[in-house]
Amino acid sequence: MESIKIEFKWAIIFSIMGLLWMVLEKLSGLHSTYIDYHLYLTNLFAIPAIWVMVLALKNKKRSFYSGQMTYQQGLISGIILSVIIALISPLTQWITSYVITPEYFPNVIKRSVELGYYATTEEAQANFNFKNYAIQGAIGALVMGFLTTAIAMIFIRTKKS
Repeated sequence: MESIKIEFKWAIIFSIMGLLWMVLEKLSGLHSTYIDYHLYLTNLFAIPAIWVMVLALKNKKRSFYSGQMTYQQGLISGIILSVIIALISPLTQWITSYVITPEYFPNVIKRSVELGYYATTEEAQANFNFKNYAIQGAIGALVMGFLTTAIAMIFIRTKKS
C-alpha cells in the first residue's frame, strides 16, 4: 500500500480539480446560457488534467524513486493512477450531475433536440444521462491517463548518460 500512496494522493487531487472545473463551467454558463459552446470548451480540461498527471509522475520520481525512474516504472505508476481516477470517476460524475449542476442534462437534451442533433427527446435522453456519462468518464480516464503517461514518461524518465 505504501508503494501507491502517491498515486492515491494525486487521484484525489485530480478528482477535486475535475469537480472545480465543473463548478467553473456551471458558473460561466456552459451548462445553461452558453451550452452551445460546452461541446468545444469542455475539452480545455485536458490542459489541467495533463498538468496534474505530469506533476504526479514527477512527484513519484522524486519522492519514491529518489529522482531515478525508468520509463517502465513511470508507466506503471501512471496506469495505477489512471485506474484509481477511473474508479473514483463515477462518484465525481454523481456529484457533478446531482449536486453541482442537476440542470445540465435537461438543458443539453432540450438544446440538442432543438438543434437537430437528435430527432426526439427520447434519443437525446438515451445519450445524455448519468449512466452514460459515468461509463464514458471511467473509460476516458483510463484511455487519456494511459496515453498521457506514455507520452509524458518519454520526458520524465531518467535518461542514461
